[in-house]
Amino acid sequence: MSTPANFDGKTPIIDPNDALMLLIDHQSGLFQIVKDIPIPQLRANVVALAKAATIGKIPVITSASVPQGPNGPLIPEVHQYAPHAKYVARRGEINVWDSPDFLAAIKATQRKTLIVAGTLTSVCLAFPCISAVNAGYKVFAVIDASGSVSNLATDLTIARLAQAGVVPIDTVAVLSELQKSWAGSNASEWASAYSGAMPHYQLLIESYLKAQQVAKDGEAMDSER
Repeated sequence: MSTPANFDGKTPIIDPNDALMLLIDHQSGLFQIVKDIPIPQLRANVVALAKAATIGKIPVITSASVPQGPNGPLIPEVHQYAPHAKYVARRGEINVWDSPDFLAAIKATQRKTLIVAGTLTSVCLAFPCISAVNAGYKVFAVIDASGSVSNLATDLTIARLAQAGVVPIDTVAVLSELQKSWAGSNASEWASAYSGAMPHYQLLIESYLKAQQVAKDGEAMDSER
């Protein structure tokens, strides 16, 4: 196995100041052939990424594959939760990296760390990720914010991506690497983003807040006695 040209022997991490998020082909038609992850969870993970990009002020570029055809339009949540995202139409290219307009939009950001999610995983995610690595970018492929036709297809794609020098990653790990610390003033916004991807995390927050309120009420009653 050859060593990727941009691999320096160190485990890559996401630098928020150099990060650019690419959300590719999250389309209503394509979602109907996704079988490796439940669609509600896939949508929730895409929303969590969009929210994280907004909170972390990460630029976002989106695109859709023949949206006027059976692939369908982009799911509306992408631009709803990342209103700053730039949509780039393309002229039929399967690999979005082959679109001159899309490539120009990437280069205009002057960022070299790409966080990529796309449907289908084996095509719309894999092709641009591998192309970007070959072009010298540091690339993180968000597997659970993508989707494919089978678990086998996803497993094969992860192996292919890793061999090419792409870093497979999950949504929660992306959020954590972008957030960096709970000490910021926007901690509650980050908690909301996590809750979208992990509904059980919202339960954890609710139970914590309730416990805090019970303790506060108890202290107030003690002070009145």
